[in-house]
Amino acid sequence: MNSKTLPPKAAHRPTTPVPPSRAKSTAPVPRRRRITRTLGTVLLCLGTLVFVLPFLFTIITSLRTAADVARTPLGIPHSFTLTNFTTAFQQIHYGRSALNTLFLTALSCVSVTVIGSLASYPLARITQNWSTWVYRLFIVGTSVPIFVVMAPLYLLMRDLNLLDSYTGMVLIYTALNLPLAVFFYTSFIRSIPVELEEAAALDGCGAFRTFFTIVLPLLRPVTSTLLTFVALQVWNDLLIPLVFLQDPDKRTVMVNAYSFIDPHTVQPTTLFPAALLGVLPLLLIFVFLQRHVVAGMSAGAVKS
Repeated sequence: MNSKTLPPKAAHRPTTPVPPSRAKSTAPVPRRRRITRTLGTVLLCLGTLVFVLPFLFTIITSLRTAADVARTPLGIPHSFTLTNFTTAFQQIHYGRSALNTLFLTALSCVSVTVIGSLASYPLARITQNWSTWVYRLFIVGTSVPIFVVMAPLYLLMRDLNLLDSYTGMVLIYTALNLPLAVFFYTSFIRSIPVELEEAAALDGCGAFRTFFTIVLPLLRPVTSTLLTFVALQVWNDLLIPLVFLQDPDKRTVMVNAYSFIDPHTVQPTTLFPAALLGVLPLLLIFVFLQRHVVAGMSAGAVKS
């Protein structure tokens, strides 16, 4: 019997090599990568300043007196006042015009959402050639500028006796935003599993019941995104209300704010407060719906 002592068993264990990914994680960040990150941060800060500074300048100028702005337009303000906002609020009839704009925006959003979702459901599920061409036709409609169809729209509204009416305005906004709604909804519905609808069909649900009980609740993220886009477009629109609404009592906020623009002289202490009052509801909408907008945009980024 050999009297030699055996070496420890642990001595024969092969050393486990360190994975390359783990070795790289402990290595210092290359200098080029640090420079790239720093440069990206600087460019991002500069871009933020480019967008934020004009807005801050508008707010500060709106709070200054006319004499202070005339003395130092770009200088440090010496006094602040809320009289400019009070004057603009009264001159543009903000309460009435804001209600008119809100009414048009709400009706247009509801119409675009209902018609767009109902039209997109069969386009997303029917796999025939004609449905593909109809979908492409809607996509082409997103590239048609409003100036091209302004004259035909005016003649059509005149023949239908819909000039100077909210009904005609809602129809126009629905037709202009319907291609965008079809694009959003069709792309999103195609990402929903068909097995959910097949299970509903086995339970006896028809096409309409399946859409309203299964598909429509799943469209909340993309609907929030679409409503934000449509609300921004309708609220900020100046051309269509200016052309199709002649009654001063039916004018929107942007049309009344446009009345402050004089081709000969511009008074910032009256124009800037009117512009801020016009965009204030849009800021509130974006603040409350920004998470849904981002979620809807990421969810809608699917194959079309």
